[in-house]
Amino acid sequence: MLRVARRHNFPRMGGKGRLLQSDATSGHRALHPRPPMQDASDRLRQTRSAAEWLTSLPTLLLLLLVLLIGTGELVHSRFLQIGQALFGDRMEQVQYYALREETRRPTCNPQPDIDAEVQRWRHSLSQEASPDSVEGLVPSPSLTEAEYRQSLQQAAALCQDKIRRHEQIQARITPEVRAFRAVEQGFFSLFQFGTEHRTMIVLLMMAITLLITSTSYQHISLVPPRFQRDYRAQALSMLLAGLALLWSNIRYLQIAQASGVPLDRPEQQLAWIGLFAALVAISAWQLRKPPAVEHTEGLGTWGHALQTVPLGSWMTLIAASYYEAKGHPSGLAIYVSSLTEIPSLTLHLALFIWCGMLFKQSRMIDLFMNLLRPWQLSPETLTYFILLAAAIPTAYTGGSGAFVMAAGVIIYHEIRALGGSRQYALGATAMSGSLGVVLSPSLIVMSIVAINNEVTSAELFHWGSWVFLMTSTLFFLASHWRKPPRTSTWPAFWPALQASGREIPPILSHVAVVTAVLGFYRVVLDTQLTETSAALIMPVIMLLVVAFDQLMRSQGIGVDPRRMATLMRRENSFPASVRVATSETVVHLGGYIYLILLSQALGGVIERSELMHWAPNHFDSAWAAMAFLAATLVFLGMFMEPLGAIFLVSGSLAPVAYANGIDPVHFWMMVLVAFELGYLLPPVALNQLLARQVVGPDRIDRADAEVAHQSSFYRRHERWLLPGGVMTLSLLIVAFVPLWLRETPWAQALWLKVHP
Repeated sequence: MLRVARRHNFPRMGGKGRLLQSDATSGHRALHPRPPMQDASDRLRQTRSAAEWLTSLPTLLLLLLVLLIGTGELVHSRFLQIGQALFGDRMEQVQYYALREETRRPTCNPQPDIDAEVQRWRHSLSQEASPDSVEGLVPSPSLTEAEYRQSLQQAAALCQDKIRRHEQIQARITPEVRAFRAVEQGFFSLFQFGTEHRTMIVLLMMAITLLITSTSYQHISLVPPRFQRDYRAQALSMLLAGLALLWSNIRYLQIAQASGVPLDRPEQQLAWIGLFAALVAISAWQLRKPPAVEHTEGLGTWGHALQTVPLGSWMTLIAASYYEAKGHPSGLAIYVSSLTEIPSLTLHLALFIWCGMLFKQSRMIDLFMNLLRPWQLSPETLTYFILLAAAIPTAYTGGSGAFVMAAGVIIYHEIRALGGSRQYALGATAMSGSLGVVLSPSLIVMSIVAINNEVTSAELFHWGSWVFLMTSTLFFLASHWRKPPRTSTWPAFWPALQASGREIPPILSHVAVVTAVLGFYRVVLDTQLTETSAALIMPVIMLLVVAFDQLMRSQGIGVDPRRMATLMRRENSFPASVRVATSETVVHLGGYIYLILLSQALGGVIERSELMHWAPNHFDSAWAAMAFLAATLVFLGMFMEPLGAIFLVSGSLAPVAYANGIDPVHFWMMVLVAFELGYLLPPVALNQLLARQVVGPDRIDRADAEVAHQSSFYRRHERWLLPGGVMTLSLLIVAFVPLWLRETPWAQALWLKVHP
């Protein structure tokens, strides 16, 4: 990813790593004349800015289009309500939908000559065919003259009513109605366009982000590429994976054409083929022309190079080998394309990550931390408050990985600014998304409820709040374990309270912006902030917050930059902030989408191979069944993306749990905790990899080097042991304590009192 030298809050680097003059203590530029040598640096920065716009502008336009389409749907729905209130009439039984289009006048005759029609009817009866003719074989309907006359009268009355209705509607189609419905139908056209082309928008966004990520070697792997062989291994693996995906999609198209059954959306299949053909071309070029690596880095080893292979490539090669061996070459294409069956998931993921990158460019976290700094709390205590606050957006994003991608870098920088060690900050960052997945309105929980009739969202969210309280408390206690004793004195209560009070007015302005946006959606668009609308509302909030921040900065209003977090780098203009946020979104989203796509294919391998059906259906006890299920789910969490794993577990492991007497609510709460533990454990440790992706591999290296000389095993591996230990203990409690309580007489009696 192209990086841009920031003007504020971070020292800039000159040619060959020379540090330009800056205020190292406060993190902002020193006030001195700019030396002539900076002209070249400015030109370089402008070139990089232009390059960033070139790569991020298509994604920015797509994100804005998604926002516009989603908002257009809300606006159109609201317009229909307003149209009914303004132009509808209950007394006359006129609905607004009848006024939305010009209608033609009915062509029937409202005043027919009934006597003449009756005479013609008599004449037709007199000319009726003889019994010997073919027509005579079919008996004529027994209709009297009075009945026929009555039917004519009823038809005339119905025609008169239609004409009266038409004239009534036409009289109400005033110029005001025409103007209103023109706007309303404009939003409907926008919504209709989005509905019809949503999948193609997803495919286009996937293509842009995936190809840019591949070009910049930003895929998610066990270790980032550094040596010459690393880049060659990554390019070769992406080439092989791209060829496998391209071949599978071509075979899928050929098989569909040979079957004679036309594809519903052939352009989508062609788009997949085009995407993977472009991926093959880029990978082939990278294999032929790898990036230049300084001679100090060297060739590296092939063992290290294998660790740089993207996880998605490993999944592709495993899945492709399985499907080819089974004589099902199109299987890879089928499972990969299954993600587009629910395009809103990918679009919401993109919007959430973009929202997190915009949040990184705002000052909201600085203002929040300014309220707490006067109390001189320990880094561990402040981290606890940060993670509690982070649980709320995690619940709305619906996945711990998505939250780490969106806000992990902010949490890391803030913990470092508070004085926390690098190892501790990385461990907290990796675990930051693991606490809130059980809270309302978590998308994962709602997915469980949607495919399982045995549980309700109210039950899962009720017990999820207790699990959240337990895990957060365990993390707080673990953070203070073996912590050096506090040597500083506590601040005086009233001075600290007054200092916090002085920090309230700046944050109130941002609260007002957020409240105004939520109020607009609630009052004007009749839409509340829920798990379905959050992806549309939160980016709008962050765009306005960033714009408001830049407006305050331009007016000289705001927080003293010397008091802001020195490790966070923010742009000094609204376009630059949006550009950098979108550029970071592109590479993070591309790597994550590639991993999700191929985890679907790997899930298909597990499903078709029926590995889950090898598990015994009955165990000696619920304890043995729970132990087996917990271990299996942790293993799945190491390799699979959560939404795909939920469907797999629901059809294979959930029946085993129910058959062995495990309560469905208990089982699914254990599933959520086991998955989160799997995302933290090697060999994959997805949340750890995502934390490295957003924080940067250089900071990982510095964190490891910082503790390499220490004798304490825990201190050397704190970023792994802290979150993994907390979630392991949480899983043991969630899995087995309810079973123990169920077998304890006093606990049973207490349970019956609480839940009679």
